[in-house]
Amino acid sequence: MLKVEQHYSLGNLEQTILLALERAGKEMDQLTLDDLAQIDEFHIRGPEATSEMAEEIGLDEKMQILDVGSGLGGPSRRLAANYGCRVTGLDLTEAYCRVAEALSIRLGLGHLVSYHTGNALDMPFEDMRFDVLWTQHAAMNIGEKAQLYSEMYRVLKPGGHLAIYDVVAGPGGEVYYPVPWARDPSISFLTTEDEMRHFLEATGFNITSWRDTTDAGLAWFAAKSAQIKKQGKPIVGYHLLLGADFPQMARNQLRGFKENRMALLQVIAKRPAN
Repeated sequence: MLKVEQHYSLGNLEQTILLALERAGKEMDQLTLDDLAQIDEFHIRGPEATSEMAEEIGLDEKMQILDVGSGLGGPSRRLAANYGCRVTGLDLTEAYCRVAEALSIRLGLGHLVSYHTGNALDMPFEDMRFDVLWTQHAAMNIGEKAQLYSEMYRVLKPGGHLAIYDVVAGPGGEVYYPVPWARDPSISFLTTEDEMRHFLEATGFNITSWRDTTDAGLAWFAAKSAQIKKQGKPIVGYHLLLGADFPQMARNQLRGFKENRMALLQVIAKRPAN
């Protein structure tokens, strides 16, 4: 677990992000969700993917949501702002939780979101606490998939939803490294589609939606590439989180999708009501 945390820990994150936002001309006392989206929606397709999954579930202000692998808090803030629900974030990287708290306060959302440093395989929450378990691009760093989904099932209320947006292994061969979630294979644990389905069903979940969104992801990469060619490298972006080798990570990830070494899935499952 320490190696995973080290992969995502790079300098003084809060200061780095705030300085970049200022350089980009953002109004620092009036920051918006979209101002931060280029860095705090740390997954393929960014806010669009977050909003799509939220609409499929049908969130409302009465719901308690747990975001597993909450990162800098972009999705949790978007869910809280758009639906009025209360969101708890859980992340292995302590620095990410600190920054998530600080950014949430800046956006006036501190009353709806909170963040905890912790292990997704041993969550510090009581049984059947949450209406929705939410996770985006987190399971790729977790090898113990059966234990992960068992913990998610445990803290989810009967009838509650599990929303997953993850990269999975494809039949085209091994992943090229580095990629955004791992600089080498030691912290990369991609499951195949069949394995994910098996783990979920063996845990007791009923799968209600299973979508391959790889093509949409490739279109997003193409749009990003065109934007960079036209406008240059963005001041605020994922490179602030992962350092100088991020461009190579992005190229390897894109190549992996194109060569069918990886796929992108959006899955909705439910814990049975009884």
